[in-house]
Amino acid sequence: MRRLIPFPLYSTEEWASEARFLHWLTLFWLGIGLVVLFSASYYAGLIESGDGLYYPKRQLLGVTLGLIGFCAIIHLPLRQSMKGSAVGFFLFLALIFATKIPGLGMEINGATRWLDLGPFPLQPSELIKPFLILQSAYVFNRWSRLTMGERVWWLFLFAITLLGILVQPNLSTTALCGMTLWLIALAAGLHYRSLLITALSGVLLATLSVLHNPYQQSRILSFLNPWADSLGDGYQLYQSLLAVGSGGLVGTGFGGSQLKLSYLPIQHTDFIFAVFAEEFGLLGGFCFLLLLGVYSVMALRVAMKATHPLHRLIAIGSMIFLVGQSLINIGVVIGVLPTTGLPLPLFSYGGNSMIASLLIAGLLVRVARESQGAEVVAMPPSAEQTPSLIRLVGDHTSVATARHPLDSQPPRPLSSSHISAKDTPLALIRHRQRFSFWQRIFHRSSPSKQNKSLSSKAALARKTQQLKKRQQRRLR
Repeated sequence: MRRLIPFPLYSTEEWASEARFLHWLTLFWLGIGLVVLFSASYYAGLIESGDGLYYPKRQLLGVTLGLIGFCAIIHLPLRQSMKGSAVGFFLFLALIFATKIPGLGMEINGATRWLDLGPFPLQPSELIKPFLILQSAYVFNRWSRLTMGERVWWLFLFAITLLGILVQPNLSTTALCGMTLWLIALAAGLHYRSLLITALSGVLLATLSVLHNPYQQSRILSFLNPWADSLGDGYQLYQSLLAVGSGGLVGTGFGGSQLKLSYLPIQHTDFIFAVFAEEFGLLGGFCFLLLLGVYSVMALRVAMKATHPLHRLIAIGSMIFLVGQSLINIGVVIGVLPTTGLPLPLFSYGGNSMIASLLIAGLLVRVARESQGAEVVAMPPSAEQTPSLIRLVGDHTSVATARHPLDSQPPRPLSSSHISAKDTPLALIRHRQRFSFWQRIFHRSSPSKQNKSLSSKAALARKTQQLKKRQQRRLR
């Protein structure tokens, strides 16, 4: 149970460097978000409930639950998380459609996206995101081994998920989930023709949704020219641009925002970045974009270093939901994208979004911890020594070798257990297979026809040659 507390009751010293960095960067991102939420929501809470801490105190409930899930995931092997991914996926898929049941679904601003469960409304479209990442990564990783019936079944389930979110209506979340599924399929190496057809179908579906919902049309028209109707449909974007522009270079200071005083609507949820930009200015906004850039680079490093294709797909999906959603939210606030209802991860008020974001961040950290699996292999003997045992250490990408002199006892049989330092001296060397970015992202796990036709004798000779070359270029 002590591992469910984020700090300081467990150590990260034995983790891979990417896992440690992403772990503390996530907590740093969360801390900044709580501070900004306090400033953005204090006046709204004071006016609405007489308590300026109304929204931060409610947000702490979501943060607590999210951190429990975050710490559980980073200490739980991914194979265990995968076992529960299907159950969570089908559960929240059913709850998405349950929001349309009268008396159970709760309507807010014309959309029924929540289930009325008392003081903590449940938003299934947000909580399904981590399970959608796990399940889509599992399916697309095994795509070449699935039968045609299984492929059609899973495509139908993913399409039903997107359709259920769309009819709430929630076009922005539908588009984000659809893009995530599409990019995971692209990284898994699916055929480009199928991906192109799917992308065109998604664009067509989004167009039909815009034509059917007048409020979505008004959002697009107000985005094109918010000053034409600054007191009507363009009021929200107009006030957001005023807040961002009022910040100047260094901002008005923490708590000094003027537009949050009943001028900017929903300033503590979807447009919280406008308050952040007004109080911390251009430099603060640039620093936050730098944080997102560092986070995305580390996520890509984790994806490229992952030896298992499933882990790579999970890392890519996690990065899209965290960094991609953040960039879309910022684009809406500064007026380069149409107004949507996507929150800013780890910043915006909302317990469901906070829980989902922390669970997704936990998946990314866990993938970083399992970026390389451990195995024991044998190196060819040198002129003066017998064959050595090599253990590939998962988190540190290092190789421990045990050399036995000729006059010593013969080496022990190969085993996956640790080699005792009392019996034989160990020397650490570096071993890393270097692939380009696109080779790691689009590399297919299935062997080619040419490799299948090789005889066992030729394959053994090739492996021996590779081991000899690896021995020659050992690094310190």
